Amino acid sequence: MFWYQQPPINGLKLVASTSTWMQNSYEEGYSEAKFEINRDNNHSVMTIKNVTSKDAAMYFCAASDH
Repeated sequence: MFWYQQPPINGLKLVASTSTWMQNSYEEGYSEAKFEINRDNNHSVMTIKNVTSKDAAMYFCAASDH
């Protein structure tokens, strides 16, 4: 599972990736302290903590079976 952020005037940025067999992997500038990801076999939820105006964006998830 991949989580992306798309700020209003920028392209997509990868926030983190996760799978059932590995720990969450965060890209530079993103952390679990801010973007908490929980996943089970069928669902994934990303929670943004302490939201500020800098977090204004569209957020997307993408799944892969690879």
